[in-house]
Amino acid sequence: MSESGEKTFAPTQKRKRDAALKGDVLRSRELATAAAILFAAAWLSFAGPWLLSEIGAVLREALVFDRADVIEFRVGPILLSALLAALPPILTVAAPIIALALVTQLGLSDGRWVPENLAFKGSRINPLSGLKRMFGPTGWIEMGKGLLKVALLGAIALAWGRNWLGTIASLGNGNLSQQLAAGWGALTSLLFALAAGLVIIALIDVPIQLLRRNQRLKMSHQEMRDEHKEAEGSPEARAHRRQRQRDIAAGSVANAMRQAQFVLTNPTHFAVAMTYDPDKAAAPLVLAKGRGDKAQAMKELAREYGVPLLEYPQLARSVYYTTRENQTIREELYAAIAAVLAFVLSLKRGEARPAPAIEVPVELRFDADGRLAA
Repeated sequence: MSESGEKTFAPTQKRKRDAALKGDVLRSRELATAAAILFAAAWLSFAGPWLLSEIGAVLREALVFDRADVIEFRVGPILLSALLAALPPILTVAAPIIALALVTQLGLSDGRWVPENLAFKGSRINPLSGLKRMFGPTGWIEMGKGLLKVALLGAIALAWGRNWLGTIASLGNGNLSQQLAAGWGALTSLLFALAAGLVIIALIDVPIQLLRRNQRLKMSHQEMRDEHKEAEGSPEARAHRRQRQRDIAAGSVANAMRQAQFVLTNPTHFAVAMTYDPDKAAAPLVLAKGRGDKAQAMKELAREYGVPLLEYPQLARSVYYTTRENQTIREELYAAIAAVLAFVLSLKRGEARPAPAIEVPVELRFDADGRLAA
């Protein structure tokens, strides 16, 4: 009952959308780097002969002199011709890499471009804010990622160096084409090896970034209530929902609610109507359960029939996801439900006692989407 101030609820889709509009999106620099290096290595592997031929032509032109070049030596035309020869191959790899980096980041962030992130913010140049980021949880995580990258990529580079040491040492022997081909093979193999290491790092980084964002956007009990109230919408929408709730309540739910001794709520998304009759079952029984409109209909009927509504979010989710209708609860929940039942019976006797604190087994704690809580 004291959960209202703690941020224990998984973020809703609306919460995630609102955060994305403010620039708080899922992003992973490691994924963008891995994709760019992998593409560059693949491009160099396939387009290498083209670029090598252009480089060879530039070198031959730059190293062949005639009498006119000696008399009037000009560096500008040589550099310009080299740039014009190398520019097309460079653009064919640079442009896709830029596009790939944008796609990987926009894909993780639901495709949203947030212009506000380009606005000036004093906190970005504030030394105190920088120190806080460096020595806070984010700084430690980034430092750990950096050490992991250095260790992994260093080991990969060391293994690559051992395999290619002989080839690298022989550069300088033979004609220019052979040296360029050998150097190109060494470069592409190094890029592929480093790209493989970066892919491994990205596969580790993306789930970490997802977990950190979900932790950062977790909601309190009160925030869930406020969002639910905001989502009520226009009077027409509320009237439509009430009509749907009445339609639901007119069915079998109404009969179940007449037999219920109490209703557990989440409080806004779930409702579970329960009873305990030793003559019918050896354990507490779930008469009806629902979420969304059905849960609202069950709560309206509970108020109409005078059935106690008890807000135990974790317990309500646990019963909802582990027990079917007209089925007894799991043994692990006996103690929690027994405490709630004793409290309900004391209310019926007219006793004024505080609601009990309920502890749900860790292995039966669920979030609003039915995932086991971490």
